[in-house]
Amino acid sequence: MQNFIFISPNFPTNYWQFCRELKNNGLNVLGIGDQPYEELKPELKASLNEYYKVNSLENYDEVYRAVAFFAFKYGRIDWLESNNEYWLERDAALRTDFHITSGFQTSDMPRIKYKSKMKEYYQKAGIATARYHMVDDLAGCKAFVAQVGYPVVVKPDNGVGASDTHRLSSDKELEAFLAYKEKEHPDVAYIMEEFVRAEVNSYDAIIDAHGNPIFEAGNVSPVSIMDIVNNDDNSIYYIIKDLPEDTRAAGRAAVKSFGVKSRFVHFEFFRMTEDQSSMGKKGQIVALEVNMRPCGGFTPDMIDFARSTNVYKIWADMIAFGGTDMPVGEHYYCAFAGRRDGKSFVYSHEQLMQKYQDNMRMVDRIPEALSGAMGNQMYVATFSTRDEMEKFYSDVLAVTDATNAKVQAELTKVLALGEPEAV
Repeated sequence: MQNFIFISPNFPTNYWQFCRELKNNGLNVLGIGDQPYEELKPELKASLNEYYKVNSLENYDEVYRAVAFFAFKYGRIDWLESNNEYWLERDAALRTDFHITSGFQTSDMPRIKYKSKMKEYYQKAGIATARYHMVDDLAGCKAFVAQVGYPVVVKPDNGVGASDTHRLSSDKELEAFLAYKEKEHPDVAYIMEEFVRAEVNSYDAIIDAHGNPIFEAGNVSPVSIMDIVNNDDNSIYYIIKDLPEDTRAAGRAAVKSFGVKSRFVHFEFFRMTEDQSSMGKKGQIVALEVNMRPCGGFTPDMIDFARSTNVYKIWADMIAFGGTDMPVGEHYYCAFAGRRDGKSFVYSHEQLMQKYQDNMRMVDRIPEALSGAMGNQMYVATFSTRDEMEKFYSDVLAVTDATNAKVQAELTKVLALGEPEAV
């Protein structure tokens, strides 16, 4: 029997489903987390063979002792995963220390965690990247800006999501950022990149032990996560009904270049919305970043709704058996809309539920830890056509005040861009 340690199985709250499918496939599923056992969801408790509570997952020694306990009690540990961006480096360190060879090791971390290091592997895959500069002093940054022009985007070279990401549009804003960095984060390395006018398209896939995809999908984010976080905006993204061929090709090439095996991945690409001489033509795919874990939040559930399947089982089948016979059914658009508290919306919650009762798949409050990027109240719905989905977004996010109405008009314009040909 294989032993699988799942780090933080209680968060995100939907990740108990990974554990359930592992246990259904006959694995010993051993959880390590900082939530008291009695507070775990009943479904998660039923999906674990044993749970070890630590005071803090941030404390490496505590987590190390938990892994050592499981190894002593159950024998060799075959797998250790969190499927969570925040813990990727911790997972790799534990694998390295306990000689668990089924996943990335500490030596693999630079190319998959540092945005500057990723570029080399994207370029090996033949995928264009934005020009960049490692933030140093005012003179060095202004020299880079002289090459690429404003705006530029600045973010931690090793960061999670869109946290601490800044769009700078003038020398004054650059100087303010450098002062902020010096005061708040003097030891953090930041990368500065030319601004790409684009929407974000993703390649979401489950990769087997030979580096081959056994399942593929993708999502589209018409509005950048950076803008959602920084402007306290509503959030939208959707699982595309059929994966465009150029996204599929870029995703598969990146999988090979980065040496991905036995993982659920979420690779992000820019799809340019206008020509930019340094990168290419409107519609072209440009690299953004790799994420060696599932797309965050409730996206795995959305992929299930969009493909009439169960990606939790497909992933667990890959772990247990190397492949899967899980069928994929009818395809849909699956739309996520995250409303931000405090905004004045035209349609009430009750009106939306009545109008879209046949389309709704998930309706819930968004956990505080995810609300910065995803809003506070979520609606997830499926549609057979793009027109139906656009009408849904128009209704859910329609606002009454003039300022937000202007933002809504911009969103409507972005959604009208259409999409590339899919196969």
